[in-house]
Amino acid sequence: MTQIADTAETGPDATTGPETEGATARMRGGVAALALSLALTTLNSSIASVALPKLAEAFAAPFQQVQWIVIAYLLTITTLIVSVGRLGDIVGRRTLLLAGLAVFTAASVLCGLAPSLWLLIAGRAVQGVGAAVIMALTMAFVGETVPKERTGSAMGLLATMSAVGTALGPSLGGLLLAGFGWHAVFLVNVPLGLAALALGYRYLPRDHAGASETRARFDIPGTILLAGSLAAYALAVTAGNGHFGLMNVVLLGAAVAGIGLFVLVQATVSSPLVRLGAFRQPGFGAALAMNVIAFAVISTTMVVGPFYLAIALALNETVVGLLLSIGPASGALSGVVAGRVVDRFGAPSMVIAGLVEMAVGSAALAILPVLFGIAGYVVGILLLVPGYILYQSANNTAVMMNVDAAERGVMSGLLNLSRNLGLMTGASVLGAVFAFSAGASDITAAPPQAVAFGMQATFLMAAGLICVALAIAARGRASARREDR
Repeated sequence: MTQIADTAETGPDATTGPETEGATARMRGGVAALALSLALTTLNSSIASVALPKLAEAFAAPFQQVQWIVIAYLLTITTLIVSVGRLGDIVGRRTLLLAGLAVFTAASVLCGLAPSLWLLIAGRAVQGVGAAVIMALTMAFVGETVPKERTGSAMGLLATMSAVGTALGPSLGGLLLAGFGWHAVFLVNVPLGLAALALGYRYLPRDHAGASETRARFDIPGTILLAGSLAAYALAVTAGNGHFGLMNVVLLGAAVAGIGLFVLVQATVSSPLVRLGAFRQPGFGAALAMNVIAFAVISTTMVVGPFYLAIALALNETVVGLLLSIGPASGALSGVVAGRVVDRFGAPSMVIAGLVEMAVGSAALAILPVLFGIAGYVVGILLLVPGYILYQSANNTAVMMNVDAAERGVMSGLLNLSRNLGLMTGASVLGAVFAFSAGASDITAAPPQAVAFGMQATFLMAAGLICVALAIAARGRASARREDR
């Protein structure tokens, strides 16, 4: 955060007086509030998964019911993230972000004290509402918190905190479960949420006067159609435990029909939820498409990695846990550096550089583990994850730097939506490729050689997908150069 604040101290109009010191303190406090808020949402995506066996025991419930503790949270975020981003543009981003933090913190209390499984699931859904607000608006706030020339550094810090939250979840969850029971897994959010709320209230820039004048223009029909379509898609790719049946087809058809109706509504209403013209802006549609692909590939490491390490390499749980932490840890360490590199060399070039590194990392994961075992896996992860962090920092910077201030919330929501869609689609589709390639409907019963072959096939496909993203990036950059002439 010191690096981000340097611009305020060394810019052409900088002074060393109290006003500049106050502005620097507000900038650092604002960035800290955004970083802690985002870390909370990613922490809660991973920390609850560790508690599922204990929760199944505590509530005497089967896994099919207990897994809704995770699904309810992710489904709510995916369904609402674009709508709450647009709502922030209308009613004021600071007001809504603070409200989202308050909802998230209160829902954490409800989860921690829930006397029944279904009340816990309901609390997780409410927690997801707060998380959707936080995720949609943290990136949108960067443009109001740091100078434009330091946008990449701020995005890199947010990527770091996102990785820190993901990496910390399993280990922190395990410690809390062992020491205090499952209630603590949710109640730990309360002091963290209150700290983020206090920092946000103290340091985030206040909303511009007059934002409330356009509240009545919120697109309710579009919101309902988009939320319903996204919910149907999310259920289509997560239901069935890896088997694509009639229900999945029906849900997918409902999602497609709903999106079609949504586009028609957006073309006719006076104040649409998503301005369709934004997709004609150079690079925006491409940025969303690349996001879906990149996050689909990164989700594969979380789906395939544990099975490969445990079955193909026959490692115990402790070693598997340590190896799986390498990816998030490398992402956390590389985030700030990636942001500075983006500021130095420009977002378009670093989008391509990050994707190239991801392609090399995916190919390495397909080839090196078979040749070198654990060392090959580690090398592949250390190529793939930092490349993904560089790509993410650059892509987010490229989009958010060129967005009108009045639309930062909805555009940030769309970026985060593409992230969630990529994670869900990758876990479902590439997970199915892994199971098919291994030749087993139950991957836990597959022989080590089959699991190793499944790993190869899956990451070769992942490398191919990243090459598709590279083609999209190269085409977008060529179009931008032609327009500049």
